[in-house]
Amino acid sequence: MPIYEYACISCDHRLEVIQRMSDEPLGDCPACNTPNLRKLVSAAGFRLKGSGWYATDFKDGGKPKAKPAAELASSCNCSP
Repeated sequence: MPIYEYACISCDHRLEVIQRMSDEPLGDCPACNTPNLRKLVSAAGFRLKGSGWYATDFKDGGKPKAKPAAELASSCNCSP
């Protein structure tokens, strides 16, 4: 669900609210109880939740992992 930002015109109180897109916008300010709350246009935000999206979405599919450079250098049989 999106996070919406609101500001009160009367007291300049600001708050963020998690709402469904279909929910009605808030109208009453929780700080001063006036009906002067307005929705702000702000940067899109998101919240990562849980153990991590990368663990389930982008698996390597059994591909061999690359060796670290130090390990490659120590296993090289090259002469300088």
